Amino acid sequence: MSSEAWIDFAAGWISGGVSVLACQPVDTILTRMQANASVAINRSPDLTNAVPKVPKISAPGAATVTLRPWSMFEEMVSDFGVKSLWRGSTAMIGAVPVQNALLMTGYGAGKRWSESSDSSDNNNNNGVLLGVFFGGCTGGVLQSFVMSPVELIKVTQQVIGKSVKSATTSVVGGLFSKTGAWKGLGATLLRDGIPHGVWFVSYEYAKTEMTTFSTNSDDEKSTMNDDVATPMLAGAFAATTAWAVGYPFDLIKTRIQAGSGSGIVSTAKDLINESGGRVVAGLYKGFTLKLLRSIPSSAIGFLAYETAAKALSPS
Repeated sequence: MSSEAWIDFAAGWISGGVSVLACQPVDTILTRMQANASVAINRSPDLTNAVPKVPKISAPGAATVTLRPWSMFEEMVSDFGVKSLWRGSTAMIGAVPVQNALLMTGYGAGKRWSESSDSSDNNNNNGVLLGVFFGGCTGGVLQSFVMSPVELIKVTQQVIGKSVKSATTSVVGGLFSKTGAWKGLGATLLRDGIPHGVWFVSYEYAKTEMTTFSTNSDDEKSTMNDDVATPMLAGAFAATTAWAVGYPFDLIKTRIQAGSGSGIVSTAKDLINESGGRVVAGLYKGFTLKLLRSIPSSAIGFLAYETAAKALSPS
């Protein structure tokens, strides 16, 4: 692996860890919303006995958590403490840096390949974007095989309420079973393949446009601010476009992993039926909350990546 690839890997690792710590509480609320219409929780300090509520069936003496994000937030903090908002973060903090490292390595490799293969001197940005797209798609597919079982652990903790040890043991025990550790892998691949290509293309395009615009200014203070504002704004734009493409598969993946969905097509049909036949409303349920998590996560992640890459690069 070249030195540039190692820098991309290390910078991606750092950005992944930072973004998880910052945005995990929103992810916990979102995952519970995606998993089912409501969640019945037996009052247990560690949520070990929490189970998804099956329609028309309620656990004896259980309380129902509504679909409203703020109600879920208040319920969890009131009953289980602020720490409950970071449920599933142990698995994600261990895996997301690896995920981001693979993604950023693919991004950097695709960008360098396209730049080196373009022998013209006219700064062919279309060629760069194409390389970035393929690099993002490749990184997205590869990291799916890391993240699918890890996210199953996370979902099991966040929705069912198992401890990290119990959830991990259950998933690891099913590594060689399609319905075990790899539950939801198909939806994960659809969520992480092309959408990650879109994510990196959107980021590279927005960053290039903002950098070009800022070069007209000779203000040193403005240039220093651009080092922060450009990756954050471009990262926010990239998250919006990428999740607009991939969100339905994220919702389907969570349903399957939480046990309230089976196949991709059948789960999609269930979601649409739950929304009275409205396709967009069904497949984009919780999309606003997803953006509330992913926009700051992407902005922070790309800022951390660009800052770390610059610090790690030889002067």
